[in-house]
Amino acid sequence: MQVHVRGWGARRWVAFGLIAFGSLFLIIGLILTGKSISLLADAQRAKGTVVALEWRDDDSDRGVSRKTSVPDKPSAYPVVEFTSADGTHRTFRSSTGSNPPSYDEGDQVEVLYRADSPEDAEINGFASLWLLPLIFGGLGLVIAGIGTGIAMVGRRRS
Repeated sequence: MQVHVRGWGARRWVAFGLIAFGSLFLIIGLILTGKSISLLADAQRAKGTVVALEWRDDDSDRGVSRKTSVPDKPSAYPVVEFTSADGTHRTFRSSTGSNPPSYDEGDQVEVLYRADSPEDAEINGFASLWLLPLIFGGLGLVIAGIGTGIAMVGRRRS
């Protein structure tokens, strides 16, 4: 004889959804971690200089109407110049911006780049390499953990 706890069917779907959603975030975090580790392992290193801060309002990139959303503060993305191993002078904009800015114009930074694609350079810094993997992985663990907790409580009750 099977005992059916009232409302457990909905909780089961919520638990499954949270575990699936959390697992997806965790996988994205692991992929981003692998990408950072790979860059650190294969990277050429060069000294770079922050030559400018490019201020961007991220809402405009997402196509969100300013009238319907709360405006975000613009973020400063450092623009860095460096010379690659082949002697070519290169400039790139970091993919990580912040407000307040993490860097000032004139700051010296270490640049990581792959010899076969120096245009995809990154600043060797915590935010550039580890912030997104930590956010996605951490959220994934928390969300999947909540889903697992709901599933275990429901299983004990049945």
